[in-house]
Amino acid sequence: MRTVAFGLLLMAAITPCRDARGQQLAALADLSLEQLSGIVVTSASRREQRVAESPSSIYVITSEDIRRSGVRTLPEALRLAPNLQVARADANQYAVTARGFGNVLANKLLVMVDGRTVYSPLFSGVFWEARDIMLEDIDRIEVLDGPQTTLWGTNAVNGVINVITKPASATQGALVALGGGNTDAVVATRFGGATAEGGHWRAYAKLNDVRDTTLASRASNGDESTRFRLGFRYDGPPGQDRFTIQGDAYGGDVQQGSGSRDIAGGNVLARWQRTLDNGDAITVQAYYDHTEFDQQAFRDRLDTFDVDVQGRIHAGPRHLLVVGGGYRHQRDRVDNDAPQAFFPQNATLDILYGFVQDEFSVSQDVLLVGGLKVEHNDYTGVEYLPNVRLRWQASDDHMVWGAVSRSVRTPSRVDRDLFIPGRPPFVLAGGDAFRSEVATVFELGARGRLLPRFTYSVTAFHHAHQRLRSLEANGLGSLSFRNGIEGDTSGIEAWVTYLPTDRWRLSAGGVHVAQDLHPRPGVVDAGGVAALGNDPKHSFVARSTLDLGDRHELDVIVRHVGRRPSPEVPRYTAVDVRWGWHVMRNVELSLTIENLTERRHAEWGGSNRVEFERAVFLKLLVKL
Repeated sequence: MRTVAFGLLLMAAITPCRDARGQQLAALADLSLEQLSGIVVTSASRREQRVAESPSSIYVITSEDIRRSGVRTLPEALRLAPNLQVARADANQYAVTARGFGNVLANKLLVMVDGRTVYSPLFSGVFWEARDIMLEDIDRIEVLDGPQTTLWGTNAVNGVINVITKPASATQGALVALGGGNTDAVVATRFGGATAEGGHWRAYAKLNDVRDTTLASRASNGDESTRFRLGFRYDGPPGQDRFTIQGDAYGGDVQQGSGSRDIAGGNVLARWQRTLDNGDAITVQAYYDHTEFDQQAFRDRLDTFDVDVQGRIHAGPRHLLVVGGGYRHQRDRVDNDAPQAFFPQNATLDILYGFVQDEFSVSQDVLLVGGLKVEHNDYTGVEYLPNVRLRWQASDDHMVWGAVSRSVRTPSRVDRDLFIPGRPPFVLAGGDAFRSEVATVFELGARGRLLPRFTYSVTAFHHAHQRLRSLEANGLGSLSFRNGIEGDTSGIEAWVTYLPTDRWRLSAGGVHVAQDLHPRPGVVDAGGVAALGNDPKHSFVARSTLDLGDRHELDVIVRHVGRRPSPEVPRYTAVDVRWGWHVMRNVELSLTIENLTERRHAEWGGSNRVEFERAVFLKLLVKL
């Protein structure tokens, strides 16, 4: 609690400066539903588009949502999206997914930060402990369910998460965030300024300390971590040309029982965009990313270079084309150890792609969207990713949409190159027999307003899966990954928002998912269908955001997650409460209590799994 004590002393020494409360006019509790439906997103169509116009299942987590939730990490912020399923496995690891296949090595969800892909080709998933973004810099998180492969590629199978940070012009001046409690502590600082030419910049640093979690046996799990992150962003002067360059560097020590996992990395991204007078635009983006994971069993070093070119073209009064292409080069190097090995140790992976999507206005109320992406990878060659969507504006307040898409997950290094143990005789032997997983997806959704202060979004979906990963005998005395499982995933996801008053916002939503997966006739699967994911049939989240006068805030979040079947994890309901106090114009103090109604609960794992205790966190936020 020394961090909190220091923060209280700092608060007492600060004099009022610029009216920070006045800068929070975008608080969702103060927005009309017209403004809420006007939130602009870019991930659904690779261009700016209002949520109300997007023929996709999309939920937006805003910066104000994150601030008023009291969360401290990106995966915890993702719990605010009712169309995601998030389970915490220990102090650092999470299983984040959409529409099933939940796993700490989940591989069917594409995650990006400002358009930079952060999934690992090692297993086609995300190391969440390395994504310790400064939450105060996030503008919004766009969460799209369903295939987005036509625009974003082969691994955007069940959805896309795009974390979009604020422009540097929105982060001017100084900011200090200090917080601590019984489970973790955070210190973050940021400073932004302007150049003589009209550009803007910022620099930030963050330190996060997470304490050990406790097992069901009440023993310590030995999973504490200390992580740091620092970075910068520069946005050029406003005008016809827009230029951004940004970068991050991070490191950390993550304990794992008797061992540890060291993480480190850095990246730099540059983006240039030109918008013409007629609305046409071209965007060129390139980035370099380096990551290192030094674990007990192996060390992985990955270098990624990616370049993407995109154009927006108005082809006549009824057609809007989005066209583009790109190239990604990845070099992955693994230092093997006895428990497991990757052969070859060093792999070079190249992806080359091109795409086109046409938004055709059939009439004033009907929009037809058709697109195709062609992508070449080193494992399976050429993959085709088509997509057709139809949007019908039934009235001023109601929109209905439908979509048919083909999604593909290409092989990862785990699928092709993993051998266990690290030397013969092998129990698991990699090979080139594993092909891409494929799904044909049907979606039908509606979005709109039922009452002046009540909005809704609902989507029904059906995924027909082919060639899902199985574990089969290879005829050589060992097992290999094959494509022997097929089946269906069906469900419904919905959420509503209601504003009883201008100061009070209520929202609720959830997902119901039913899966029927089974080996193909003649296939003997040694891994079992449960190896693909451990998912509840339903999950639900409800939020209340209330302003108590001009200085006080009261926020309540209720999360309910159903039983996970294998291994069985009981259902649980967690209630989180946050009280916020605007002490003065530039100082905010908040107290968050997580898991208020239960002393502890489990979210993931077997019988002696981690159980998360009630957490109390006090935070000081100062803006100068």
